[in-house]
Amino acid sequence: MIGVDSSTQSTKAAVVHAATGALLAVGRAPHTVTGTDGARESDPEAWWSALCEAVAAGLAQAAVPPSAVTGIAVAGQQHGLVVLDAAGRPLRPALLWNDTRSAPQATALTAALGGPGSWLSRTGSVPVASMTAAKWQWLREHEPETAAATAGVRLPHDFLTERLSGVAVTDPGDASGTCWYDPAMAAYDPEILRLLALDAGVLPSVAPTGGTRVGTLAPAAARALGLPDTVAVAAGTGDNMAAAVGLGLGGAGLLDHPVVSLGTSGTVFAATRARPDAAGLAGFAAADGTNLPLGCTLNCTLAVDRFATLLGLDREDTAPGDGVVVLPYLDGERTPDLPHAAGLVTGLRHTTTPRAILGAAYEGAAFTILRALDELLTACGLDPADPAVRDRPLRLVGGGAQGRAWTDTVRRLSGRPLVVPAATELVALGAAALAAAAVTGEDPVALATAWGTGNGETLPAVDRDEETWDRIADVLGRAAPSLLT
Repeated sequence: MIGVDSSTQSTKAAVVHAATGALLAVGRAPHTVTGTDGARESDPEAWWSALCEAVAAGLAQAAVPPSAVTGIAVAGQQHGLVVLDAAGRPLRPALLWNDTRSAPQATALTAALGGPGSWLSRTGSVPVASMTAAKWQWLREHEPETAAATAGVRLPHDFLTERLSGVAVTDPGDASGTCWYDPAMAAYDPEILRLLALDAGVLPSVAPTGGTRVGTLAPAAARALGLPDTVAVAAGTGDNMAAAVGLGLGGAGLLDHPVVSLGTSGTVFAATRARPDAAGLAGFAAADGTNLPLGCTLNCTLAVDRFATLLGLDREDTAPGDGVVVLPYLDGERTPDLPHAAGLVTGLRHTTTPRAILGAAYEGAAFTILRALDELLTACGLDPADPAVRDRPLRLVGGGAQGRAWTDTVRRLSGRPLVVPAATELVALGAAALAAAAVTGEDPVALATAWGTGNGETLPAVDRDEETWDRIADVLGRAAPSLLT
């Protein structure tokens, strides 16, 4: 099986043994992101080229003959807006999830439908700058000629799945991040489409689950990848939904077990049967048909690494903040919803060291994510302060989970036991499980659970650093209005 993780920064193609889940090789190819002053864009055609390059590299490393591949699925960065002409070619670069130019449109859309409650009841989420609906509205207002010429609207993973299979299809998980799809009704919301002047005919169909077989490789895709045209193509899903599958979260696995993902963005999510109703969270669907409420912060590893660069330090050369507070909102922020925010550093003294400032950047980023975790647990009907809930291990994934500084900071500020899975490519592994499901008809979460891809070392809880937590909370509470520029 081949599981593709098409993220903001790169494409990774995991070659996975279908029976055991063994990761045979991972091919990689970089992406280019452009833009300043809130703009973040990428060329979708470059994603396709990167996918072809990564698959070729993965197969070469694994020494697997093309005839051995039976299935492929794509997990992609969520929310990005891809607009296509009638021939399926991009009309402009994609607007990425972390493009904050659409913040005014998000605010206006929220009001136009009657406020946050109306959006929550219909889509499970309230529009913010990240959501695709806000980006489409931005395009209508700023580039009306492009919007009028649009014959197809896709998410990043939809675009790649269509290139693979020739079928315009998405899945409930990624569709639930658009703010025009109703997870409860499993359909696009016609009133919201009218509000957006968006014709349902330009949208992809929605497969029942991300592991649904939508076809086989189209002839052009088979030639580009050097694979047989008999390879099954799954519907695929968004990156967070695929990570949940890779961790064994869902109806056939763990429910209400929280996950923190430390990447370019920070996310916290859990698979649950409850349908959360919280304005600070995104009420996503999971790839297997359960729910995947999620909180997302824009500033995580990339923001902390920027502080390390500014201070001339290695990212692991840190110390506790020692009274310094850093709110590292270098790209605005999504949770809390401060799209035009700038970063803040306070509490400096003559004795402050660069290592303490960097440590405070870690603390500020981790605090923001863990604050969203408490909102998530509450929305799932759980009490974050309940000892039984606090003793439930927090799964820590993403690139940051491989770093000591991140792990130590999350452990200290959460006061929770941590499970750090041994597998490092959980999005790609989740996509591989979806590909295997498309071939075998089995439940992808059950497959990933049997593979053991979510297993790893358990770190026992340490006493929560209440002093640091309260200090950051106090600064955020007092400074939030002044963060707006």
